Amino acid sequence: MSIRISKESCVGCLACTRVCPGSLIKEKDGKAFIRYPRDCWGCASCVKECRFKAIDFYLGADLGGNGTVMNVSEEGDCLLWKIIKPDGTERIIEVDGKNSNKY
Repeated sequence: MSIRISKESCVGCLACTRVCPGSLIKEKDGKAFIRYPRDCWGCASCVKECRFKAIDFYLGADLGGNGTVMNVSEEGDCLLWKIIKPDGTERIIEVDGKNSNKY
């Protein structure tokens, strides 16, 4: 599993750097940056913290970027988990942001 961080979408909040258990995500020029995406542990902590769709998470063993991708955005109290399949179809799962970490 791997991630991709978009420089264009990253707002520089660096929340992802604080939650990465492997300390793989760093700051570079005020934006989040990962030097070796292949070293990603696949925990998706950074994806869950990024509310700006700046981090794409490749589901499965797809390092080439042609598989299913997931990212997260926020609308009010709702987290929107967007899953994009290789054929272009999308699915959005709405999660109650206030109660998502209760369990």
